This record gives sequence, structure tokens and C-alpha cells, in this order.
Amino acid sequence: MIDAHCHIDLYPNPSEIATRAERAGITTLAVTNLPSSFKKAFPFIRPMRRIRLALGMHPLLALEHSRERKAFAYLIDKTSYIGEVGLDFSLAARSTKKIQMESFQFILDSLQGKPKVISLHSRQAESTVLDMLEAAGRSPVVFHWYSGPLTLLERALASGHYFSVNLAMVNSLRGQQVISELPPNRVLTETDGPFTKVGHRPACPEDIGLLEGKLAAIWQVGRDEASKTIQENFSALIAILKS
Repeated sequence: MIDAHCHIDLYPNPSEIATRAERAGITTLAVTNLPSSFKKAFPFIRPMRRIRLALGMHPLLALEHSRERKAFAYLIDKTSYIGEVGLDFSLAARSTKKIQMESFQFILDSLQGKPKVISLHSRQAESTVLDMLEAAGRSPVVFHWYSGPLTLLERALASGHYFSVNLAMVNSLRGQQVISELPPNRVLTETDGPFTKVGHRPACPEDIGLLEGKLAAIWQVGRDEASKTIQENFSALIAILKS
């Protein structure tokens, strides 16, 4: 199973969550929100074969980016995974739009010539994100929890990008609309834990099986076939790391 976007370091018990995912054989992309968080988690995650630690600079933390850029540049070669990065033009973050765009451009410039798997935030900034990705020649990336216009999906798919979906999406009308527009061969599974819930608790990587079952129902296939599709998609995505 694949959890393509999980904030392991933000659980109250990150070591337990990581260990459980490792023992369950779940390949988990452990995104971080700042380089300082990546640096702190690196010694604990490095021995784990199934946990892939990603270097991030979250757009909602844009005011902290200037003092984190040097660390981002230093740490970039310590991982094949980048996330969570991107843009957020929602009301909560609109005041830092200029800083965000400068930071995202810095990230894209830093990644030039470096094959990386990227998990991307794009809330209410989807068109600008696509413009900047195209200008940088960066493809494919993974759009995490896409909530933008359905009209932009065709453009993103034509550029080769993937989309990671979660339980909150399959349980909402808007999320179902997005998923219905995506070809199964561009879909990955994520929890975005601990920010999504299963019942009254935070979702964790072991809940990916539940998500696979819901996707199987949407795709009208068996769960084993849905799981195989997700695994094949992830294998196709990480093939860029060998290019």
C-alpha cells in the first residue's frame, strides 16, 4: 500500500506512527513543512526502508521561509522526495502571496536538473502553480488533495501530473467530482494525516486499505485491482528518479 502524503512528524506520537507503517509494509511519503522539521526527523526516519522523508517548505508558513532557504538548499540532496511545497492563495494565506511565489520559484530553481518526486499544495492557486511548473519544465509532480477547478484537470493531466486523494475527498461531493475526472492511472492514495479523520481519530497510514476499498467501489473493480493500480502508478512515478 502507498500513503503518498502524510505528516508523520505532526502526530503526538510520530515514532509510533512511523514504526507501525514500516511494520505494515506501507510505503509512506512523510512530508515536512520546513527544512528544520526535515532535519529533526532525518535521523529517526533514515533507517526505515518504507518511510520516505520529504523536504518541504509549506506555503502557509511563508513568513518563515527566508530563514529556511539556506537549509533547504543544503538538504536537497539528502532525499529524492520534496513536499509539502507549493502555493496557497486562500483567504488564510493571501497576504503572503508574493513571498510564496518567490519561495516556490526558489524551490523550482533549486530543483533544476535534479529528478525528485514532489508532493504539491495548490489551494486556490492551481493555475499559477501549473504556469510555474511549465515554465520550469517540471513534470510530473503529485497534486495533493486537489480542490481546484475541474477545467484545469485536463491541462494538468496533459502535462503528466498525478493526484493523491484521501478519505475526506471520497467522502465529499466535491472530492468525488474530482476523482471522477481522473483516470485511475494517475491516482495515488494519501492520508494527509493527522489532518483527516477516521471516525474521531486522525487518519494514519494503516487506513490506506479503507481508502483503496472506496476507490475500488468508485472504479467498479475489486480492491486487489485498485491496490495494484495504485502500486503501478507509484512505480511509474518514482521511475523519474532513475532518469
